[in-house]
Parts: sequence; structure tokens; C-alpha cells
Amino acid sequence: MQVSFIIPLYNCLPLTQAMVASLRATLPRDLACEIILVDDGSTDGTRVWLNTLPEPFRPVFNERNLGYAAANNRGAEIARGEFLALLNNDLVLTPHWLEPMLALHRRLGERAGLIGNVQRSVRTGAVDHAGIFINAKGKPEHERLLPAWSWLPGAWRHADAVTGACVLVRRELWRRLQGFDERYQNGCEDVDLCLRAAALGHVLAVALRSVVQHHISASPGRTRRNEENTHRLVLQWRDTLVRLGARSWAENYLATLQAGDLPLPELTRAWPILGGTFPFSRHSTAAARAGLDAAIGREMERWRQMFGPL
Repeated sequence: MQVSFIIPLYNCLPLTQAMVASLRATLPRDLACEIILVDDGSTDGTRVWLNTLPEPFRPVFNERNLGYAAANNRGAEIARGEFLALLNNDLVLTPHWLEPMLALHRRLGERAGLIGNVQRSVRTGAVDHAGIFINAKGKPEHERLLPAWSWLPGAWRHADAVTGACVLVRRELWRRLQGFDERYQNGCEDVDLCLRAAALGHVLAVALRSVVQHHISASPGRTRRNEENTHRLVLQWRDTLVRLGARSWAENYLATLQAGDLPLPELTRAWPILGGTFPFSRHSTAAARAGLDAAIGREMERWRQMFGPL
């Protein structure tokens, strides 16, 4: 079997039904697949509807709501495909969305980690995701600008991470990584998984010719624990986030300097950054990392006051 689609569900039955219809309509005719729908304690009729679905659908029922990470992990445990395709139930899939992701995985070969794609808002049509980068505060943020070459056949880009809303990963790598860390509650588990894959030398990439539509955070309570999840991510990956976000910090710092918004004492800090051509100067990169680490330190203190130790 080539692909196991894993779709966690929690209420929102109309969105799920529309998503499943779009999946059925866009699957390649010759694709050997299974569709694992993990109901995470829905109370809106989702469970009754799931029992009406024929093969290749495989419903799984959690007795209570365990959260996004646990629901995906449970689906992956019973998956039989070479690839896992994780899908949110608030997507609207468009023709030929899967093929570029599979093609990019084949192109990268053994280096391939997690493959994401371009996601546009159902409501506005604007790009909501073309990869994830680490911003000037050391936090993950969606890239919403497409590169100039995105129209080319086979176009792709590197990313610091990709969202779990629509992602392709080889089942063998998923199991090696032991899936999502269930300490995260509906946020940052996908970034954490990506960083663990990258730490093993795998490439995180966006297939720019794969485009889907997304209702964006439609599940109830989706953003309720954003602060706690980001706090946990920084605790685990602070040095990595500083390295990945140094360029964003320096660009933001120099833009602030150019706008004349820095107080005079701060200007002295700019010289190490201006002393070389960022990001190729060792001195400017070191200064940017120090600046970002200090910014993260301030956030850590704020989180400590909010939550205490995790």
C-alpha cells in the first residue's frame, strides 16, 4: 500500500464531510491507499456518519478527547502505507495536490523528511502557509509569500518546519521519530516533529505546486494553549530556534535601525551586525544570535510568571 491518509476529527461534521468528498474527488485513480479517520470524542453525529463509510475508510474511535497529537499517533499506529499523509478535517483538497508532494519526496530520496505544501484561506484565497520559519522573536511563523519560481514544474523550497495540517512523511521515519510528542496540546507538535527530523539530517520542504484550501483553525479550542505550547517548544529547542531565527532577528533589527526607531544606546549594538554583510559574516551572525537569545530570555521570564515550571 502506498499512502495511509490520517484525519483526526473532533466535531465539525459538515467540514469533515466536505473534506472527505474533496479527498475522494482528487485521489489519483491508481493510488493504493487507506483513509484512517480518528474520531476524538465527537458529540455531533460524526460517529454515526463514520460507521456508514465503505472501504478504503477505516474509522477509529477514541473514547474521549485526547487531542490532536494523540489522535494522529493512534491513526499512525494502525497505518499500513509506505507514506503517511496527515490531513486536517477543515481542508478543501484541490486536483493534483498529492502528486507534487510524492514527487518531491522521491526527488529528495533518503534525505526527505516532512513534505508540506501551499495552503490558501478558503475565505480570502490568500496564502496562509508556504512553509514555517522562525521569526525575530524565536517563534514559529507561517511563511505567506511565495517565491518567484513557485510556478515552475516541480518547484519547491526548504523550510524550518511545515504545518501538520497537510503533510507527507514516510511511515518508517514517523516511527523512528516516535510520532508527535503528546505533551503538546493542539499546537507546536508539528514544529517539534520537524525539528527532530532535521536533527537527524532530513530535509524539510514545501512542494510549491501542491495547493489546497484551508478553513484555518476551525476545530473548537484550537488556539487555546498556544502560549503553553510555544513555551514548551522553546524549552526544548532554544539553541536551534536561535540558530534558525538569527537572520529574521537581524533583518528586523536593521529595519528598526533604518527607520530611526532605536534609542541612542542601542545604536552601539548595531555595529557588530553592520560590520559585515549579513548573513555571511561570522561576527554579524553571532551578534544576531545573541540578540535573539536575549529576546527569547525575556519571553521565558514572561512565561515563567504565567505558568511556573512546566
